[in-house]
Amino acid sequence: MFLSFSAILPYLFSSLILLALIEQISYLFKKRHLPGPTFVLPFLGGAISVVTNPTKFWDAQSAFSASLGYSANYIVGNFILYIRDSHLSNLIFSNVRPDAFKLVGHPFGKKLFGEHNLIYMFGQDHKDLRRRIAPNFTPRALSTYTDLQQMIILKHLKQWEELCSRDPTRPIPLRLLAREMNLETSQTVFVGPYLKPQDRARFREDYNLFNVGSMSLPFDLPGFAFRKAIRAVDRLVNTLADCARQCKSKMEAGDEEPTCLVDFWMQETLREIAAAKAAGDAEPSHPGDVEIGGHLFDFLFAAQDASTSSLLWAVSLLDSHPDVLLRVRAEVERVWSPESDGLITTEQIREMKYTQMVAREVIRYRPPATMVPHVAMRDFPLTESYTVPKGTIVFPSVYDSSFQGFTEAERFDPDRFSEGRAEDQLYKRNFLAFGAGAHQCVGQRYALNHLVLFIAMFCTLLDFKRHRTDGCDEIVYNPTICPKDGCMVTMWRRCARYPDLASN
Repeated sequence: MFLSFSAILPYLFSSLILLALIEQISYLFKKRHLPGPTFVLPFLGGAISVVTNPTKFWDAQSAFSASLGYSANYIVGNFILYIRDSHLSNLIFSNVRPDAFKLVGHPFGKKLFGEHNLIYMFGQDHKDLRRRIAPNFTPRALSTYTDLQQMIILKHLKQWEELCSRDPTRPIPLRLLAREMNLETSQTVFVGPYLKPQDRARFREDYNLFNVGSMSLPFDLPGFAFRKAIRAVDRLVNTLADCARQCKSKMEAGDEEPTCLVDFWMQETLREIAAAKAAGDAEPSHPGDVEIGGHLFDFLFAAQDASTSSLLWAVSLLDSHPDVLLRVRAEVERVWSPESDGLITTEQIREMKYTQMVAREVIRYRPPATMVPHVAMRDFPLTESYTVPKGTIVFPSVYDSSFQGFTEAERFDPDRFSEGRAEDQLYKRNFLAFGAGAHQCVGQRYALNHLVLFIAMFCTLLDFKRHRTDGCDEIVYNPTICPKDGCMVTMWRRCARYPDLASN
């Protein structure tokens, strides 16, 4: 005889209460003496707050950490530890290895990003892959990318200026426009001609689904944003894998000059295979096409949203610091003129020392990815008085570290990176925007070049005014940090004409 639902309901209710009580006791046992909320919402913990108001949640977590340098919380079945102290953050970054911490990039990253991702690799496999992708970021490769970056930046600056000219009194939000520019830049620089025009629209849609899903509740169920994001990543990785296949065939067919990142990668791969064959050695193992697609997606994620964040903060900070803006313009105009109808060369980028200092200070002052989650692979003694329990998701705060050590750290001051002050060296352990240790960002020079090129061209070609309202520069997560209002600006042409790159 079957029991009715009404007869089972009291037992279900009692079981849920028991599970919630066990969960609360487990949380308090792991938390022990740490600052953090005493009670957490059953089963969800702080997940709703993380999704609906992440700025408030992480600000509160940082405040909890003020006394010890770290604090505890709980999110959807996971005990979490927030690290505010820069010394302890470096300790986490330097202990990414199989028996200590695993870098995950997102609290539920492996499920979201997929298996084939650079951030999940350890040891010799990780070293071998970083060695093989190093040719993607040599001066020769970066020089190829800077040409592509500038042509796309120029194209979009023209579009922005024209958009503003339709109604000069009405400011426009730059966030989505900058994001669109960076997506086109990433697609062109990373996979160039191999991404078919018909695939680009779907690529954009899938990347947007991924972004939305990365900020949603992690429910892998039909209809939920997180499930849609997982499916979108699968499609993106397969698209990038097809680009890798096309590239490999092209580079095998003849002595082609590389025109994008995957070209440099596949060219070096083929050279290594040919050298082994000539020496009579076994062919070295290399990632398959799908694995390469996963790694390319990793590059895309790192370049896309981080660059969008930095570009927006650069515009906002240059507007609020007119003395810095004047110095940037004077420096750029000494070495490059739009009327030359030429692109900014790598030599000219090196001459823009102050503009480079501005770019670095933008990244220090507003590091795009404020936290880099890791998972404790075992019980780890963090301090003499506290051991991180195995399975804990640990969040070293790049943002909090950026405001420790530096002279007047709350002030936007590009001169801190000058040769005379060299605070980037004095406080190197506090400048964690590109990570640290074995997983330090391999593309940081590319990212800095992109920001320098954007600042140089934006300031030289356009005049602009930030539309300021109360709270417009408050931090919001999208998923990297951006101004709350999306960076509302008006723009108009500053130069007599735009560079005519077609004349070259």
